Amino acid sequence: MKKTAIILGATGLTGSILLKKLLKDPAFEKIILFSRRSAEENSPKIKEHLIDMFQLEKHSEAFKANVVLCCIGTTKAKTPDKETYKKIDYGIPITAARLTKQNGIETFIVISAMGADENSSIFYNKTKGEMQRDVLKQQIKNTYILQPSLIAGDRDENRLGEKIATFFMKIFGFLMPKKYKMIKADTIAEAMQVLEKQGFSKKQITSNEIKQIAQNAGNRT
Repeated sequence: MKKTAIILGATGLTGSILLKKLLKDPAFEKIILFSRRSAEENSPKIKEHLIDMFQLEKHSEAFKANVVLCCIGTTKAKTPDKETYKKIDYGIPITAARLTKQNGIETFIVISAMGADENSSIFYNKTKGEMQRDVLKQQIKNTYILQPSLIAGDRDENRLGEKIATFFMKIFGFLMPKKYKMIKADTIAEAMQVLEKQGFSKKQITSNEIKQIAQNAGNRT
């Protein structure tokens, strides 16, 4: 049976790569996008909803699929206002998870971050931790929370801090434990595609585990 996927954040770095992968995947006949701006991909598979993402709950009738893939996220530099940041990194994924549960969708995959901790004194880590906690509370049958380290890839916007961190990671990466090493956006997208098909033994998946899942996919015959 052909499947339908919902992607949130298809205009971002990882989400745009994931969209391209699913467009090539014969298992999917329809890909529903919810976004504030167009992904600018021309395909009969795509059904695009350009909406106010802070009012996602108003679109529950269109929120129907076999899997929900949430790639929503921002940064401190891009969204310095903490209230707005929380509405994006906590509010949108939680609303999506609730709609997933409400509409009987059995698989929900979301990108969080390494260091996410609801008890953290760091606002950004705490926000991600609270998102993880409340996603799990929905008790969606197949829930996978990805916790990548610094994500590498070609972005539209200039992120000086990330460029500096990437430079040092490339030089000193061999000294770091596996879970702290930089990870490519393509690797995350690949892992999400594999998780949708094969699942995993854990709900919260570390950066090195994401790499292993993607690597195993590449080794399949």
